[in-house]
Amino acid sequence: MGFFDRFRSRADEAPLPGLATLLEARGLLSDLPGLAALAPGFEAHRRTEEREAWADAVALCQAQGIPLPEPWIDAQDHVLPELVPTWRAEREGRWSRGFIDGLSQRIRLGDGVVPDAWLTLWDQSADDVLELALDHLRHRSEGAFERLPSGAYGSPWHDGLDAARLLLPEVWQGLFKGQHPFLAIPAADTLLAVPQILLPKLMDEVGRSLKSGAKPLQLAVIERIDDQLMTARLQDPHPMSAPQRELKHMDLIEALRAQEQDLDATLGVPASVSMVKTNQGKPLLLALWTEGAPVLLPETDLVAFSAKNGEPLGIFARQTLPRIHELRGEGVSIWGPRRVRYEGFPTPEQLSRLECFATAEQMKALQAPGGDRRAAPRPGSGALPFNVQGAAPLPRHLQGAGLGMQGSD
Repeated sequence: MGFFDRFRSRADEAPLPGLATLLEARGLLSDLPGLAALAPGFEAHRRTEEREAWADAVALCQAQGIPLPEPWIDAQDHVLPELVPTWRAEREGRWSRGFIDGLSQRIRLGDGVVPDAWLTLWDQSADDVLELALDHLRHRSEGAFERLPSGAYGSPWHDGLDAARLLLPEVWQGLFKGQHPFLAIPAADTLLAVPQILLPKLMDEVGRSLKSGAKPLQLAVIERIDDQLMTARLQDPHPMSAPQRELKHMDLIEALRAQEQDLDATLGVPASVSMVKTNQGKPLLLALWTEGAPVLLPETDLVAFSAKNGEPLGIFARQTLPRIHELRGEGVSIWGPRRVRYEGFPTPEQLSRLECFATAEQMKALQAPGGDRRAAPRPGSGALPFNVQGAAPLPRHLQGAGLGMQGSD
């Protein structure tokens, strides 16, 4: 009886919904470009919830203005991996997975980036597609690294996928046997590597890439410790700690500049951000908060305050802002670096509670044209404790910011 019961229960089941019906329920026509080629994949699903998910994926593509993909049987030979800044992955909303701090991996197909919806339409897992993409890149990675005049080693391919080969340790891990490797991917078609002793040369090469006008990917240097990659944590008194910190700041500034384009103008004014250096060479990020409108403040080291008429009021440590308990910020909902919205503006008494980095007079001298911004302060002289590095709106592309200690050649 059990066999016939199962047979009768299947016969009593509701028929599976058709594609046209599911699309109509979502306000879509069934003659969408590229849909006919994908339809056999829909028909292969024998459960209602799977068909619903498939139709949802079609609807998501339409809502986001994403074309439908070619069938998996045609696409599978052409997928490739890529690395992008995490903020860019968040902004563009395609499928991505964190790789290391500040970097995410994605999957490319031709000139496009694979979204989650395509994986559903292909009935493929992200893990399987990514592994196949890595295999394709592995087969395109024959050739040896080139020794550059600086002594650093550079990837030879220059096919726009050099940085993605950071995902393939077998390509670069044997360059310096028994030595601690440092790597950099300042642009998509550049993968650089050096042993620890040549770390200054690696930063030289990052600077050259920046000055070449190539679109930056990540400027901060990466290190490999045992089998783990991470953004290099060069702490004082390491001689390259300041240059690495500067590169990380420049990566953040790039993200903030892009983020400004997507901020809701009705929320307030994005605080402009620049980089300053102490006379000891330590780079710090500074945001400018001007009276007169709500401000969208990013997480920087310092905040400079200006009155409505532009009069400088001083520069203070951002971490001491909570001392002004009357001003409560509200987090801004947006991709990328965190910003906090403040509606009011501190009074002189409230500013006096903060940790002062530069007085109003020092800030005014800093802004004065033609002033010597690099002179070291003398005790009691009132000279500035820092100099400005790239205070103008940076891109173009992060305008010639120095990279700290450089080699002689």
